[in-house]
Amino acid sequence: DPKADSTRLILGGKPQETLMDILRDQGAEKITNEMVVKTGCFNIRCVESGGPEPGVGCAGRGVITAIDLMEDNKAYTDDLDFIFFDVLGDVVCGGFAMPIR
Repeated sequence: DPKADSTRLILGGKPQETLMDILRDQGAEKITNEMVVKTGCFNIRCVESGGPEPGVGCAGRGVITAIDLMEDNKAYTDDLDFIFFDVLGDVVCGGFAMPIR
């Protein structure tokens, strides 16, 4: 979501830098799980995907980019019970017109 605050309470009120911001600063080849995955209360692992710069690009594309990068970095491990996505509800670009499977 644009405010990047979905994980704030889980992380004890601390804001989390978004994956897309780190991607813009560092480049995909330099991103590690340690840079984008933060552990909060109850050992919940959190990632804020973020999105494109305001007025540029598609919010859905930002989420897809984040998911792809996490897959490439093998972040989705067998010890995860579930994965929860807080996706912007008014994405108009069609990036999430179909259910995620």
